[in-house]
Amino acid sequence: MRKRTILASLAVFFAGIALAFASDMTPNMGTWKLNEAKSKFAPGATKNHTVVYASAGDMVKVTVDGTDKDGKATHNEWTGKFDGKDYPVTGDPNTDTRSYIAAGKHSMSMTAKKGDKVVATGKITVALDGKSRTVVTMGDNPAANNTAVYDKQ
Repeated sequence: MRKRTILASLAVFFAGIALAFASDMTPNMGTWKLNEAKSKFAPGATKNHTVVYASAGDMVKVTVDGTDKDGKATHNEWTGKFDGKDYPVTGDPNTDTRSYIAAGKHSMSMTAKKGDKVVATGKITVALDGKSRTVVTMGDNPAANNTAVYDKQ
């Protein structure tokens, strides 16, 4: 009987840990639409109009649709974990990999690389009510220095 109680306690404990790790990404999950009126973009910046965070097994898939400085449609995808490791980006000529890591309950830090060179960093913060998120990016290229505000759909 004691053995069963210990095993049940361990199962609940590990389930709680798994749930805690999953909740780190929960505020970001879903579809986000750019609120251009609240955002500030540098001249020549790409604007990501829609960003979707979706579960992909034990990973997260981030799909981004927007427009470049000339108004041409852009699309890129990233699938990985919020563990600080580099995962490949497809469809973005400016970056090869991206990494995300939790920086608080409602925040993540992001790093984008081209080859081994960091080309942009950023911080993503979801509002406490979960209805909006702010993405602040900085990079070597002045067009990468932006503050984008998104509304949850």
